[in-house]
Amino acid sequence: MDQLAFEERVLKKVKWCQERNESPTVWAAEIVSGTGALDAADLGELLVNHLCFDNNHPSLWKFLHYALSIRLLSPLHLLSLLSSRVIHNRQSQPEAYRLFLELLRSCAFPCNLLGVDACKDNCPTLQIKGLGLLIDREKAACWRALRIIKSVDIALCLSQTYGVHIVELGHAVVFFFFSTIASLIDCTLDDWGLQTNELGEGSGVFRDNEPQRNPSSKIFGLNDEIRRINSFIALEVLGKLTGNRRAMVLLRLVHLNVPEKFDALLQKIQILEAQKLASSKFSSVQHLLVKLSSNIQKALGFQHRLKKSHMIGMLIDIGPSKRFSHGNFGSGQSACWVAFDIYMENVLDAKQLPVRSAVDILTETINTLHMVNRACWHETFLELWLSALRLVQRERDPLEGPVPHLEARLCVLLSIVPLSIAHVLEDDSISDSSSRVGGSVSSCKEAIHKHGLDVKGHVSRKQGLLSSLQVLGHFTGLLCPPSSVVSAANRAAAKAVNFISDPRNAKEGLVGDCHAYFWPGYASASAISFSDLLPVQKSPWEAFMEGATLTGSLVHALMMTPASSVAEVEKVYHIALNGMEEEKSSAAKILCGASLSRGWNIQEHVVHLLVKLLSPPVPPNFSGEGSPLVDHMSMLNPILFGLSSIDTVHILSLHGVIPDVAAALMPLCEAFGSLTPLSQKISMSIESSVYMVFSAAFLFLLRLWKFYRPPLEQCVTGRSAIGGELTLEYLLLLHNSCTTSQTAASESELSSKSLLHESSMDKPIYIDSCPKLRAWYCQNRSCIASPLSGLCGGNPVHQVANVILKMIYSKMAQSGTLPGNPSTPSSGSICGSPPGNMEDSCQRPMLPAWEVLEAIPFVLEVILTACAHGRLSSRDLTTGLRDLVDFLPASIAVIISYFSAEVTRGVWKPVAMNGTEWPSPAANLLLVESEIKEILAAAGVHVPSCSSGVAPAMLPLPMAAFVSLTITFKLEKHLEYIHAVVGPALENCAAGCPWPSMPIISSLWSQKIHRWHDFIVVSCTRSVFRQNQEAVAQLLRSCFTSFLGAHHDSTCPLTGRRGVNGLLGSVIFARGVHPYMASGWLYLRSCRTIQNIQYVNNVIVQLVAEYAFKVATDLGNRESGRLKSNQASLAFAASRLKEVAALGASLLCVTGGLQLVQELFRETIPTWLLSEREEKCKKVSSVSCILEGYALAYLLVLSGSYLWGVAARPSFWASSRRARVVGLHVEFMVGVLEGNISLRCDPATWKAYVCCFVGLVVSIAPSWVQEMKQETLRKLAYGLKGWQECELALSLLERGGIPSIGSIIELINAIN
Repeated sequence: MDQLAFEERVLKKVKWCQERNESPTVWAAEIVSGTGALDAADLGELLVNHLCFDNNHPSLWKFLHYALSIRLLSPLHLLSLLSSRVIHNRQSQPEAYRLFLELLRSCAFPCNLLGVDACKDNCPTLQIKGLGLLIDREKAACWRALRIIKSVDIALCLSQTYGVHIVELGHAVVFFFFSTIASLIDCTLDDWGLQTNELGEGSGVFRDNEPQRNPSSKIFGLNDEIRRINSFIALEVLGKLTGNRRAMVLLRLVHLNVPEKFDALLQKIQILEAQKLASSKFSSVQHLLVKLSSNIQKALGFQHRLKKSHMIGMLIDIGPSKRFSHGNFGSGQSACWVAFDIYMENVLDAKQLPVRSAVDILTETINTLHMVNRACWHETFLELWLSALRLVQRERDPLEGPVPHLEARLCVLLSIVPLSIAHVLEDDSISDSSSRVGGSVSSCKEAIHKHGLDVKGHVSRKQGLLSSLQVLGHFTGLLCPPSSVVSAANRAAAKAVNFISDPRNAKEGLVGDCHAYFWPGYASASAISFSDLLPVQKSPWEAFMEGATLTGSLVHALMMTPASSVAEVEKVYHIALNGMEEEKSSAAKILCGASLSRGWNIQEHVVHLLVKLLSPPVPPNFSGEGSPLVDHMSMLNPILFGLSSIDTVHILSLHGVIPDVAAALMPLCEAFGSLTPLSQKISMSIESSVYMVFSAAFLFLLRLWKFYRPPLEQCVTGRSAIGGELTLEYLLLLHNSCTTSQTAASESELSSKSLLHESSMDKPIYIDSCPKLRAWYCQNRSCIASPLSGLCGGNPVHQVANVILKMIYSKMAQSGTLPGNPSTPSSGSICGSPPGNMEDSCQRPMLPAWEVLEAIPFVLEVILTACAHGRLSSRDLTTGLRDLVDFLPASIAVIISYFSAEVTRGVWKPVAMNGTEWPSPAANLLLVESEIKEILAAAGVHVPSCSSGVAPAMLPLPMAAFVSLTITFKLEKHLEYIHAVVGPALENCAAGCPWPSMPIISSLWSQKIHRWHDFIVVSCTRSVFRQNQEAVAQLLRSCFTSFLGAHHDSTCPLTGRRGVNGLLGSVIFARGVHPYMASGWLYLRSCRTIQNIQYVNNVIVQLVAEYAFKVATDLGNRESGRLKSNQASLAFAASRLKEVAALGASLLCVTGGLQLVQELFRETIPTWLLSEREEKCKKVSSVSCILEGYALAYLLVLSGSYLWGVAARPSFWASSRRARVVGLHVEFMVGVLEGNISLRCDPATWKAYVCCFVGLVVSIAPSWVQEMKQETLRKLAYGLKGWQECELALSLLERGGIPSIGSIIELINAIN
């Protein structure tokens, strides 16, 4: 039947039934029997066209109602067609609008909108003419549904209005429902005579021209009454439509995916409420307005819940833990915030230099913990401040040694933390502005979930910061500064008093609000005695800014006094670039002084300026010959040495400029290493010589990564560039990535930035652009990976090696210590060439540094072989090595690489450290070993005795030579750039030797530097955990015990040895008869030496499961043998398990980073669930199984959150990894739910694990859901539905964005 014949027959039947006043049942029977196969879309369009409005008869409306009830027509399709016409003409057709509202009242519930398969029983097959294809019933239904979806979209302009491509039935249902709600509200506002500009653009109001009014007409009077009543009926319909829980789901979908439209709806609701209050004539509909407003507001906070009768649901529903009130803060109250303390303490490990800015990482951590702990911003900022204060307090009695000390810790407290908070506040303002202009879906979702987590609504982050600062005054113990900075603290307090007392500062713009400096007790007369404060003298910076000359006294004063403004340091920067030679050196020293170490308010600016100075521009008077960097030698030399201290390098790393520093140092090394020195008098003093500048730059560059480790070792330890050891290539990749992103920015943005934030180098740099450096880099890796190959006579490297050997042996001959004939071919040269006469050998070679470094490995092979065969004494070997380092300090790097590689190869016989040929450790070796054992025992680690007994101490020859060389270095400030390279390399090399190599080396060094004894012993203690897995397991167990308390004591009040202070200690090292070091601090300093870090995953998962079992047992005992499902018991269990998971996730992330977290998702947790262990074969309660699943899920989600964050826009390196790793784990869960994978764990554990994982991801990390594959998401939701957890399934799909709407509509009828 063609379309025209179909329409004629339908209209004929309709008119016949209407004339005979037949019942709707007869209408339906006649239409079906007279037209045969019906298409709901065609029939609906035909009937609406017929009805509007020439045949607006009540009988036709009755038939439409009946046709909808028997699914002869699609409710969604029919109502959308009617909406586009009836609402538009509601003024001229009030009766039709009234009947349309009644139709909506009965048919527009979400569950009634899905009747799209009308007539499918009457249409088993459809034949498409011209194709000859038969489409079965299912395909025909899909085809009809697509027609209806397209028709609805066109009728209501949904795609254009909401910016969503309507391709699924779910899309059409959601946006039709919301469009209907918005349209009815618009109509009501318009009918009540509100101004159109109050509604805003895009409100979707359907308007028509006002009908011609004839007051004398009775019909007009009747219609006017109908119009008045229609407004009230519309409110009743709105209240009924929005009062259903399914309606809340649909409204929330719009709220999450098109927030700007939902915000417009809220504004209209506010207008309605304002009219209710402004006019008494609306008193009769007040209850309707209240109901409508309440329903819409409920959709904002509507959360799906697991069944409250189930223990799993109660666990997930438990909110944030309440704070315990104890005077000793840090003992247990901050347990869920331990990630702050662990990150801050870990980032100060001298063995690593973080390449990412601590500001960026801490900003992500703040946002993550705010979400994870479901806390308000006041508590979040307070815990952050307290963690930073505890970090500083641990330095009250520090270990003296080459590790970051108070300056680096104060940098975290006073620079990194404030900058991180500023970023959080900036993100808040960006989020607010983006929501006002209709930001992205993901950012708006993030804001919505934040809204749901704050109990009192979205409280300003700024207000939370201010209130946290005010509360800090109550923690007087943490605010008391260490003794070494008391004077600086008093000066700062005096400045604060002067600042507050000056009324001009009331309008100054501060980071947050100037009122933050007026919290009770801060810098007040009651807290600070003005007689105790130093007088506020005129700052030397004021004299400098007024034009004073940089004399010696002023330079010293500026070096000792931190600058107070960016303008001051920028002036120094310009002098360092453009001043006279003497001024350049003085300016460089000033920038590396107190402004860098203690100028916390401008520290990040000073750091960026110094990095820029490492790559200065070409001088205007440069002739073009040689390198332009030579003209900046007087400025570069003091900067390189000024930045070489341990604390300063760590301050640079905290500000995230290590990749930029590496990129800036490479051209310096290339240029100065290619120059021939002008003077033969090279000494260890700081002088502007080519060798000294090159050595400082070269050793600085090598400090940034473990240059002495073979590439294979990174594969063995499993540490990637992101989570573990670095490489030069990776540092350059980070720098080039940052440079490229800055270059891509618009010129206007770059011009608006200050001088500080410009990149240190405007172009990417590659290792190939420095051929000399690249050649050494390749040679160094080759030397580490395999033994040296011989050189042919006449080779340039051979000639340079002979020259160096002449220099070394001439020194021995002059001192009279050289045994035998120095011209012996086997000992004096590489290929038999004699070292020459004594006068020539006294002359130090005038060679470029790169040529010297290239020849040194062959020199080392000759002299080490000579010593092994007795042709060279150990003393002469040490003297020769020391003379080589005196000649070119950078040669220590080659010595380190060569000796480390030879120790690893294990081809050299050990030598006796007997005090005759080699130094003896016997004087304090037993003392060192006993102290190591005591420290381990105090930390809960008991390993077999490692004492060397009465046997002579032995070390491999390269190791003995290396340690003998290092103990000849003087501990002077200007040599710190050498010690900073030697120390970590020596420890790494010794750790690779058989025990007790490390105690031997520690004993030798403690004899040399008595004040470093405690530090050396602690460093030696860490080496125990390198290969001893049992010791690692014991230390981890001790960390859990010190943080959580003993199992049997889990219900007692918190003590001072629990929580953060129990884990990391209130001080780093407690001296006394029995030295003590907190187990957590010891683990943080040892975890990077663990070779098999995969073992840590298994230990942590096992400990988390054990604590879950213990918590269940303890609670069961409290509840007389069984756990009553009451809120208090479950809150206690949940809080304890959150602490366990928080500690486990934090330790796991700092140990292996990305590699361990990926393995946790991919292997460790799945293997745990798939396996059956002996302890799991024992009879355990269902409560234990549920808590085990909950704890494991929490551990997994927290680990991923700490590493990747929970933001919708993660960092560039985390985005793809997070989606891939989480997606694989969800696919594993889907495989089990579908029966493709068999489990061996208890079913209660599995169900609790899956439900808690989904619940935690939905509430903590909803952005993860958007990154999952839609098919996987749908399968997981249907698996939850099979467990009758329909609401949890909807919560999951709800976070999946617009692509998941179709699946949500399919599940919506399962909500009870």
